[in-house]
Amino acid sequence: MAGNKDGDERVIAAAQQILKSLGTSKNVKEDMILILSNFDNRLSAVTDLLSGGSVEERLAAAEEVVLGWSSDPNSPGDSTAYLSAVDEILKLMEDLSVDGEFTDRAENVLHLALSKLEDEFRHALVRNTVPLDAETICASVQSQRFSLSFHSNDCVIEDSEDEEGASCDGDERGGNLGDLAVDLIKPDVIDDVRDIAERMIRAGYEKECSQVYTSVRGDVLDKCLLVLGVEKLSIEEVQKIGWKTLDEKMKKWSTAVKVVIRVLLSAEKRLCNRIFVGSEMIGDSCFSEISKGCVMQIVTFAEAIAVGQRSSERLFRILDMYDALADVLPDLQALFLDDSGRYVCEDVQGVLYLLGEVAKGTVLEFENVVQRETSRKPIQGGEIHPLTRYVMNYVKLLVDYTDSLNLLLANDVGDSNGLQVGHNDDDCNDNDNNLHTSDGSPLARCLVSIMASLESNLEDKSKLYEDKAMQCIFLMNNILYIVQKVKDSELGKFLGDHWIRKRRGQIRQYATTYLRASWTKVLSCLKDEGIWGGGSSSNVSKAALKERFKNFNLSFEEIYRNQTAWKVPDPQLREELRISISERVIPAYRSFLGRFRGPIENGRHPGKYIKYTTEDLENFVLDLFEGNSGVAHYLRKKLSG
Repeated sequence: MAGNKDGDERVIAAAQQILKSLGTSKNVKEDMILILSNFDNRLSAVTDLLSGGSVEERLAAAEEVVLGWSSDPNSPGDSTAYLSAVDEILKLMEDLSVDGEFTDRAENVLHLALSKLEDEFRHALVRNTVPLDAETICASVQSQRFSLSFHSNDCVIEDSEDEEGASCDGDERGGNLGDLAVDLIKPDVIDDVRDIAERMIRAGYEKECSQVYTSVRGDVLDKCLLVLGVEKLSIEEVQKIGWKTLDEKMKKWSTAVKVVIRVLLSAEKRLCNRIFVGSEMIGDSCFSEISKGCVMQIVTFAEAIAVGQRSSERLFRILDMYDALADVLPDLQALFLDDSGRYVCEDVQGVLYLLGEVAKGTVLEFENVVQRETSRKPIQGGEIHPLTRYVMNYVKLLVDYTDSLNLLLANDVGDSNGLQVGHNDDDCNDNDNNLHTSDGSPLARCLVSIMASLESNLEDKSKLYEDKAMQCIFLMNNILYIVQKVKDSELGKFLGDHWIRKRRGQIRQYATTYLRASWTKVLSCLKDEGIWGGGSSSNVSKAALKERFKNFNLSFEEIYRNQTAWKVPDPQLREELRISISERVIPAYRSFLGRFRGPIENGRHPGKYIKYTTEDLENFVLDLFEGNSGVAHYLRKKLSG
């Protein structure tokens, strides 16, 4: 329409110049008017002006255009002529403020004209809306090389050895969508829509104009939210959703928030500014009304999550939601610079606070969850406990939210709630990436406390094994697993080298205790004391010697049967334990056998007492800690042979 207006003005100017050039001949003027009228029906208003028609004639001409107009897209009329007719009626209304002879008629015509214009306004907005499906939105986002995924969107905390699979794509969590330009309606009709809005507002129909605009655009935003996976649900409906489905909805919500605020609402704001140019207050009011429903739908879901059941498994989705909302809050505030949308920002800030409180409470409660885990079934073979795997996966993911958690946990962790930070904080001194753990950041202290709870629980669970040696194997396996996960992740920057060294020292202590608990009895059979007869060092008691070999065989076989079923998953620790056993047992057996095999071999049935060579024992030691009791068949075969 803007182009048509400019063309009309040029035609009018040309017509006036032509008339001036032709002189004042009435006949010539009328002939020229007739020619111009036949040239373009858009000049009907112009011909009335040039002919100097009466008020009645001008009103009749405008009325004819209004009555003949149809906003049916299948029967398009001349919108320029229609708008010109509306302009003429408005001008006549101003003139008739003095001469009211035709006022009622003009008002009726204007009311009819504006009613049709309101329909056209609605139709123009609806039929020229650009469909924003998921593919269109994602294409717009991908064109800016922005990842819509969040760091833990696809993470699952599992009891598995391969935790590396728990890390997720999404290093661009802080990507910026603010520069994306999305066309909400077809660009070539924006001027037409603006022209209609301008007439409606000038005629005093700003309320009707606003209602039509907010209704149409609000419906469009609702559909966009649905496309993005954000359904219109009440708090009660959200709280009835099962976790698997809810998890997916929370994931989509975190993605949708950035798209809605930074893409859709930003584009909606620009569209309002273009359509309601010169009527900023009306434009701001329309934008606020449109945004209210959209933002409230977002807020309602977040509020339902915040007031719902707390659980450790929900924490990372809640942190994703918190980060997403905190990230776009400045963008939202920038969209509402006046009082009209202040309440929208206040609602978002309120639910952001609730999400933060839930996240903080869940993290602090997690320590108690770890401490109170009371499964009483010993893990077969002394392997790594599922609790250990779960907690280590969990705390590794906590580090991904360092900034948010340090903010949320400030003043809520420390000596006041019983955390034993002590020397651990002092020794966790690593300033990489500005992680000053020496001064006890909130997250660092929280992690120290969680790890202490885990270690305490593992110590209790080790007592489920009656065998002291088995207790040591269980603790070695679990502590080494913890150390490896700390050392190979960002956790090391929080807990520090001293913390790691201390746990490695504990592993060595448990290894020493294991050797003493398992092999002391075996080694005692290989001592000289008590096998000499008659008090002479040259006389060997064959009976005592046979008893020693018999006891050695029984003790070694019992250990073999048991400890081939024990499992040490770490190959280095497994090898170190085997070497330690061999260094203690094999030389002692070799020496004992070398000194005392003669009396046995010279007697009856020597194979009954000297069952194994040193090479046999070395091979048997290699079977230990494989977690496979089936290898004992080799020993049984040896015995039966």
